[in-house]
Amino acid sequence: MGYACPVCETPQSDGEHLANHLAFTAMLGDDEHAAWLDEHAPGWEDEGPDELAPRVTDHVEEAEYPQVFDDTRPPDHDHDHQFEEELQRSGGYGRTAGAGAQDADTQRILNEARRMTEEMLSEDDADDESAEDGDET
Repeated sequence: MGYACPVCETPQSDGEHLANHLAFTAMLGDDEHAAWLDEHAPGWEDEGPDELAPRVTDHVEEAEYPQVFDDTRPPDHDHDHQFEEELQRSGGYGRTAGAGAQDADTQRILNEARRMTEEMLSEDDADDESAEDGDET
């Protein structure tokens, strides 16, 4: 069991992943995710995943989520939790951390990451639709 994002319905395996998804998406400039967090978990940017997870899962229902085990993951999937550890050290998501310090290169990189993420999600949606139609490749 897991949770579907209350904004975009992207499945997440647990509350910590849901908290990270909501916060990172909001920090990358998605106003809908930020608005949801502001409404349902005010002060979210000052919290880490351990504090935010129970607050966001209080507002969503559990959903069926296929569990992926280490031996079935693609070999290039490196989830070493460095980012989560940095969040714990910094004390929260800090939506405003570094505000004003973004130079043109940083902004370009963030825009490219956002574009690549949107492209990846679009491809996943197209793959899901093909599988539903029986057009597996």
